[in-house]
Amino acid sequence: MIPSGMAVSSDGKAVPAAPAGPEPLLKLRGISKHFGAVQALYQVDLDLPAGQVTALCGDNGAGKSVLTKCIAGIHQPDQGEMFWEGRPIHIHSPKDAAGLGIETVYQDLALADNLDIVQNMFLGRERVSVMRFLKEDEMERAAAATLAGLHVTTVRSIRQPVATLSGGQRQAVAVAKAVMWNSKLVLLDEPTAALGVAQTRMVLDLVVRLKEHGLAVMVISHNLNDVFEVADRIAVLHLGRMVVQEKASFFDRQSAVDYMTTGGSTREVAAAGSDKVRNER
Repeated sequence: MIPSGMAVSSDGKAVPAAPAGPEPLLKLRGISKHFGAVQALYQVDLDLPAGQVTALCGDNGAGKSVLTKCIAGIHQPDQGEMFWEGRPIHIHSPKDAAGLGIETVYQDLALADNLDIVQNMFLGRERVSVMRFLKEDEMERAAAATLAGLHVTTVRSIRQPVATLSGGQRQAVAVAKAVMWNSKLVLLDEPTAALGVAQTRMVLDLVVRLKEHGLAVMVISHNLNDVFEVADRIAVLHLGRMVVQEKASFFDRQSAVDYMTTGGSTREVAAAGSDKVRNER
């Protein structure tokens, strides 16, 4: 019998076990989802710690969008468990997710071009007085404070229509809209897709600032340059299965591509003491 607090090394000797890390903000265990005869997710495990950026990677059709929508409350898993701050939860709708502090920024951003920045940030959540008048000044101050807190300084005016913003500015507004509601976990779907170099830099800096504010961030991205720049952890889906989730230092670009395209890798990149969590195919 192995003594408490000990583990077995590769040569069969008892050694002190590594201390358990803090409980992830969101923990998924055994999540499965099918659509008719199509099995989109198979027994997926995923940890999303607070104050860290987790990159969710995978080829087209790997199940990234389905998993994201399960977390966001759009799809309900057929099987598996979710734990929020260690408590078991069931997310039945996006409203349930928002109530927990989970906000999602989709690739299309879901912004109204004909409305200004303040109106977009409070769309559907407008602040009104007892007489049902909009509290315009209060909303404007709150929007300005949120943008300033994220160091978004390139917009000319928070009252300019979203249609006049660049791609990077639009992404910044969408992220600011997500984080101003006491959010704890932000899901970003391809946040740098179709952006130029300067705009990509702005968005990546914004992702880092979210982490610095103590939020958990999950970034869905095909761009490995962006992934390795901002991610603390990388999780890879392949054909609906979570084949690896590990610290970013465990991977190099080639091993990440291997996991994304084949579900495995023979390259040894990780340093000793890695806390890898793998589900072998």
